[in-house]
Amino acid sequence: MKTKYNSGPVIGLTFLHVVCLLAPFTFTWKALGAFCALYWIATGWGVCLCYHRLLTHRSFQCPKWLEYFFTACGTLSCQGGAINWVATHRYHHANSDMEDDPHSPTRGFWWAHMLWFLKASPVWDSDAFRTRYAPELYKDPVHRTLNHYEWTAPWIVGFLLYFWGGWPCVIWGIFLRTVVTLHVTWSTNSAAHRWGYQTYTTKDYSTNLWWVALFGFGEGWHNNHHAFQYSARHGLRWWEIDMTYLLIRILGFLGLADAIRVPHPALASAMEIKNISLQINPSEEPVYSESVAE
Repeated sequence: MKTKYNSGPVIGLTFLHVVCLLAPFTFTWKALGAFCALYWIATGWGVCLCYHRLLTHRSFQCPKWLEYFFTACGTLSCQGGAINWVATHRYHHANSDMEDDPHSPTRGFWWAHMLWFLKASPVWDSDAFRTRYAPELYKDPVHRTLNHYEWTAPWIVGFLLYFWGGWPCVIWGIFLRTVVTLHVTWSTNSAAHRWGYQTYTTKDYSTNLWWVALFGFGEGWHNNHHAFQYSARHGLRWWEIDMTYLLIRILGFLGLADAIRVPHPALASAMEIKNISLQINPSEEPVYSESVAE
């Protein structure tokens, strides 16, 4: 059956990428500052810390007012509201890399990376789906409001950026930053299920990939995450830098986070397998790499 794509996201993503072509011609230091600050807020605080580790996996707890604030930051990522995001991600973990996985790499790299996001799916966008996979968020009236009006935050910030620094700040702080945020998040679904190394045996193709972890504030230690989904810490070795976990620890030091969940070191060590570097190709697409002729 031919995949039906949703015209709204297709047009929106195309427009975002086209506007990004103006970035080299509109550079200012103020615009770069807007990009960096909003990338950290939307991606680091909103998606990595809040949408993923707090709301989806409840790997730590924080005051409700702070949870709502971080959720609002997540809407700046233009990845949808928290209820939709959490429900889809929990569904992914329930069916990871299998037929029902929303972004399974078995359907190809580009499907796992972004094409799944463009698919028209009345099931994923239904109240029945949200109440099944994110029931505690759906029952919360504040989260329902934030989820329904998730489109407002980027517009408000966009207008503020325009009055602060003109179109350069809007192009860098909204358009370019959103495109980078989307592709970094999607790389966890695609690249971190295809290249890298596996420290733990899991029932999927998840890997640890350093450059996804670098740009994704620790989310690229994805095999570790699939082995210990409840863990607030994804970088389990000393050199696996995890900026999101560092932020959680800082919140804990300030008394703003508690019940921080991490695997016991003895358990993590006992579950380790031989560190194998992989170039996973679940979709059997052509993979190009250097080889030495025998």
